[in-house]
Amino acid sequence: MIKNTKWALGSGLELLGSECRDGRWTVSAVGRGSARCPGCDVRSSRRHGWQVRLLQDLPAQGTPVTLRVRLSRWRCQKQGCARKTFSDRLPTIAVPSARRTCRVADLTRLFGHAAGGRPAERLMASLGLPQSDDTILRHLKRHAGGPAEAATVRVVGVDDWAWQKGFRYGTIMVDLERREVVDVLPDRSAEATGHWLAQHPGIEIVSRDRAGLYAEGARRGAPQAKQVADRFHLPQNFQKAIEQQLSRAPRPNSQPSPSLTEAEPVILAEWIGHGRQPALVEHRQLGSIGRRAVNTDKFNQVKALQLSLVVE
Repeated sequence: MIKNTKWALGSGLELLGSECRDGRWTVSAVGRGSARCPGCDVRSSRRHGWQVRLLQDLPAQGTPVTLRVRLSRWRCQKQGCARKTFSDRLPTIAVPSARRTCRVADLTRLFGHAAGGRPAERLMASLGLPQSDDTILRHLKRHAGGPAEAATVRVVGVDDWAWQKGFRYGTIMVDLERREVVDVLPDRSAEATGHWLAQHPGIEIVSRDRAGLYAEGARRGAPQAKQVADRFHLPQNFQKAIEQQLSRAPRPNSQPSPSLTEAEPVILAEWIGHGRQPALVEHRQLGSIGRRAVNTDKFNQVKALQLSLVVE
């Protein structure tokens, strides 16, 4: 949102007056001068008529403010122009057909993004900007669906995500400074990651998980960038390491876990994805065996209680 230290309606408007009625302020203004046709860009001074636009503006000490603007409608003076008449434009104040000023629209989008629909509706009503939750969500969707501004990505976050969990994965690229998704790659590979990073030479930092393919892709596509591990994956990896170590420990209220030789054989050739090392395969199998033993013990306890109730 653009800040302005001086109160002003905006360029192209002349203030007529203001009045407070029924707990609302109404600020009246009028457009001045001539205008250019948006179709042929020819300036016209032939006025066709008038029209009035009512725009919601920023509140005054918590009191809602309505901007009542009287705009001219002009005749296009160029022969053959598709537009016969056109009205004044307010590019710095409000977009065409909008019912709110640009500054109010920016606040609506920020509140909606931070709080959501109904919480933002309550917050904005208390600030003197009453809007429905549907209106707030429409602003968010309109902004998200608009053309993205071309910006240089400096800090990018790389992670995988599932098109179909357990079968097909893609790669998501996030601008961590702007907190916006930049691109989504159809697959998870070092080649695709390196090719995307090579197309963005301004990248200085690559934040990724500890997968080797993303490290290789960053080395290929952005050798000048510094690779770091994000805070999400560090606790996640630590948690997995603890679970793998504790999977060997005996569990309370459970039957002794069978040894690895008594368990079902593990075929390394059929193990798909990360973790093809025998140690990781053994840890995962031990964890599965331990969880199965705990669930079996709980089931036996429930059946025993059920039988005791029937006997009583």
